[in-house]
Amino acid sequence: MSGQHLIDRERLFGAQNYAALPVVLAHGRGAHLYDVDGRRYVDMMSAYSAASFGHLHPRLVKAMRDQLERLDIVSRAFHSDNLGAFYEELAGYAGLDACLVMNTGAEAVETAIKAARRYGYDELAIPQDTAEIIVAHGNFHGRTTTIVGFSDDPAARRGFGPFAPGFSHVPFGEAAAVERAITPATAAVLIEPIQGEGGVIVPPAGYLAELRRICDRHGILLILDEVQSGFGRTGRDFAFMHEDVRPDAITVGKALGGGLLPVSAFIATRRLMNVFTPGSHGSTFGGNPIATAVGREAVALMRDEALAERSRRLGEVQLGALRELRSPAVLALRGKGLWAGVELDPGAAKAKDVCLALLRRGVLAKETHESVLRLAPPLVIEEADLLAAVRALGEALDEACLERARAAD
Repeated sequence: MSGQHLIDRERLFGAQNYAALPVVLAHGRGAHLYDVDGRRYVDMMSAYSAASFGHLHPRLVKAMRDQLERLDIVSRAFHSDNLGAFYEELAGYAGLDACLVMNTGAEAVETAIKAARRYGYDELAIPQDTAEIIVAHGNFHGRTTTIVGFSDDPAARRGFGPFAPGFSHVPFGEAAAVERAITPATAAVLIEPIQGEGGVIVPPAGYLAELRRICDRHGILLILDEVQSGFGRTGRDFAFMHEDVRPDAITVGKALGGGLLPVSAFIATRRLMNVFTPGSHGSTFGGNPIATAVGREAVALMRDEALAERSRRLGEVQLGALRELRSPAVLALRGKGLWAGVELDPGAAKAKDVCLALLRRGVLAKETHESVLRLAPPLVIEEADLLAAVRALGEALDEACLERARAAD
């Protein structure tokens, strides 16, 4: 069956909520994917960091298979034999005290919102149903109705209101703006250490440390969304570690599931986690034995293969190679670890056209906000593949610029 036939069937029977590139992928290993015709691609996206360990990492596959031989799901109505160890290992890896495991990143963020509000009422004496959480412009924390309600992306919001109150917005990267926004009703600050969907926006040095000082000064919570930035993506185990701060909580997901299944978690101090009582929150599949087995192996892999350090080293190689491109279409380069954003001049080249030109050269990448190309390869990528992908990007930029110039004539 042809790739185009498979694409057409998706369009006929599926919702049109993604604008996927015209390639149908059939299998993958490591940092490579293969389409239905057997053509190989270098994966420079890693499923928005969900495939940070590469595709079908043998240790993760073995952990999942071994668990499938023993036990599938019992729900949290009963205890299972590996959940406690997962909690201990994940909390220790993040430098915090306790975990609440869910499935998707959005669920982890919803958990953080619940925790912050209840903490505000129970510990900060905020009047019931008035708690506020400070968020940043340009944020992306998920797609539930509550979360898109405090997004300022029109495509994510249009037609989905009315939205929940209780959120105030400040410019990303401006700590002083956060302090000005704090009121007696403020319970928490919820921030991405680096805005991924926003275009790989890296805040000024010292931003997170200053947020920690501000939150301490006002007695409110600092919660960091590490769903994309965690698990070595930025060259440290978690992005907050670049500034040696300890948040009150973080949200994680994507890479925690090893690319095999959705696993997410809210990881917090014990004092904050204690706001949850029996019946207050949960998920049928959250913390199921299969997810737990994969999550434990993901944490072990990060340490055993020193993947955060690998991300730091290869990230320097990637940024260095990108700086050598010197394309007139490139307005700015941003990045940390194996995570880069290439901001383009829309008048010179469209980001989607660059992605299509990369696809023709055997490289998979995706744009965000129409003008930024994101590069986030699996942490296991070989340096030769990484450099080949950047060379292909140089060719793709030249092609897209030429097409744009022809269209303007």
